[in-house]
Amino acid sequence: MMKQEEYKAFATDIRIETLEALKDLGFGHIGGAMSSTDLFAVLYGGVMNIDPKNPDWEERDYFVMSKGHAGPGLYTTLAMKGYFPMEELKTINTNGTRLPSHCDRNNTPGIDMSTGSLGQGMSTAIGIAHGLKIQDKDNYTYLLIGDGECDEGQIWEGALYAPQQKLDHLIAFVDYNKQQLDGYTKDIMDLGDLKQKFADFGWYALEVDGHDTDAIAAAIELAKTNVGKPTMIILNTVKGKDCTFAEGVLYNHHMTFTKEECETAINLLKAQKKAGNVKCVIK
Repeated sequence: MMKQEEYKAFATDIRIETLEALKDLGFGHIGGAMSSTDLFAVLYGGVMNIDPKNPDWEERDYFVMSKGHAGPGLYTTLAMKGYFPMEELKTINTNGTRLPSHCDRNNTPGIDMSTGSLGQGMSTAIGIAHGLKIQDKDNYTYLLIGDGECDEGQIWEGALYAPQQKLDHLIAFVDYNKQQLDGYTKDIMDLGDLKQKFADFGWYALEVDGHDTDAIAAAIELAKTNVGKPTMIILNTVKGKDCTFAEGVLYNHHMTFTKEECETAINLLKAQKKAGNVKCVIK
């Protein structure tokens, strides 16, 4: 398992390589990929029990990224862990690729569930966790949902079901970056206190800085001490985090950008890493 400074460096590298992968393409789901990167670094940096050489290993932990549009960030993470060659990242969103815009388990090694139709990943992750429990297995199932995705009724049906079944090996996260495709969440459908909502539905609920890798790792360890309830960890994040042309931009869900803009963002991230200035602060 990585140390705190290694998690931070891994997260920075994921951001850099994701931008490198999309640089020539000139478009992609930047906002949600960048806000989720620190979680990817923690999960794949040592928290999850995985074997990149055997993606279908039965003893592995499972990860369902319900907000499947953030695929580029996850693909980069998987490539960096050795699931497939790094050079394949250049094929994202191109004809014949194994790396489509949204996660597809039939195409990409290391993807446990096809996602992108928002809300459905909640149900499939619960199905995986429940199935593993029925088989008396100790595998953990990790789930990431978006905050805009929490507008979906299917999320709240799942929120009722998982505690009823006492799925304590299900650890879920909300990427709470306060933005969705067409605006701020508070303006479209105010989510209120998400931590309290999930607690009221019967979950063990926690809330952390979603760009603090140490806090994320500690919350996961705390979740594993919980018995009899699924865990929901609210990650307070910034959409487009640490990407100069995306952070602070309202409509940054799917963006077009120039190669020059991408290179500027990459160079700044490299400079931050070289200086050791990889600490992430919520703005």
